[in-house]
Amino acid sequence: MVSASAKKRLVISTVEAGLCSARRACRYLSLSRSSWHYRERGGAGKKKLIERITTLSRKYPRYGYRRIRALLMREGWKVGRKLVQQVRRLEGIGVKGKKPRRRRGGTSTALPTTATEVNEVWSWDFVHTRTENGVPLKMLTLIDEYTRQCLAIRPQRSLKSGDILNALSEVMSVRGVPQHIRSDNGSEFIAREVQDWFGEIGIKTIYIEPGNPWQNGHVESFHNRLRDECLNQEDFLSVLEAQVIIEEWRLFYNRVHPHSKLGFQSPDQFANSNPRPEPNIRSGPHLVS
Repeated sequence: MVSASAKKRLVISTVEAGLCSARRACRYLSLSRSSWHYRERGGAGKKKLIERITTLSRKYPRYGYRRIRALLMREGWKVGRKLVQQVRRLEGIGVKGKKPRRRRGGTSTALPTTATEVNEVWSWDFVHTRTENGVPLKMLTLIDEYTRQCLAIRPQRSLKSGDILNALSEVMSVRGVPQHIRSDNGSEFIAREVQDWFGEIGIKTIYIEPGNPWQNGHVESFHNRLRDECLNQEDFLSVLEAQVIIEEWRLFYNRVHPHSKLGFQSPDQFANSNPRPEPNIRSGPHLVS
């Protein structure tokens, strides 16, 4: 798209060459005559002001006409908003809309599934807190959606895809391999390393839709209990203390917590009345180095 200023330069060169009149050139280039006469009415001072408006507008492309006018007035120019708007329009300068960020999502290998037996669907997610001296803690939480047992909570300063695969390996070596794992689209969960490993050992993935945490409602509900009964009740002096206290609470939750969805049995009581198959440890996953 040709800007108005470029069209005007073409009109000037055409008229100066004697090829046609200014009116005909403006009509041919779809340039309004007001735009053609615009700069001719200004003096040398106005020409400098227009150049300064153009310079500032190109230097700060995310600034609208109000901020450009404010900068001009700060420099001592007397300028109205209409002039700034008009110059920017003639020069084809405007604030472009922001491009929406495309969020990368994981590729589900199974349809959303409701757990009807042990080890059918596990859910995992992260929850965050801090120690008393402000050190951030990131915790991986892993639950069985059928028994509501918390299989693991791993508080660390940071967790990468290799760390969460090691945590999963340790749980699977005791409990067996789940059929499905449900999660959001966090970078650790959709990492190629994670998806390839799941494919090797036959775990199907269920990724929830972005912006719909209720689709992972089991783990979200568990996080509410974790915060209310543990994280909000404790002041952790160190990462090690947090690991010890949170693990004690996890065991208490599984053994004692009366769960309303389980007829007020604890998760362990419900699991004992619904035994799982013996885990195939020999063919199970190996620890990730």
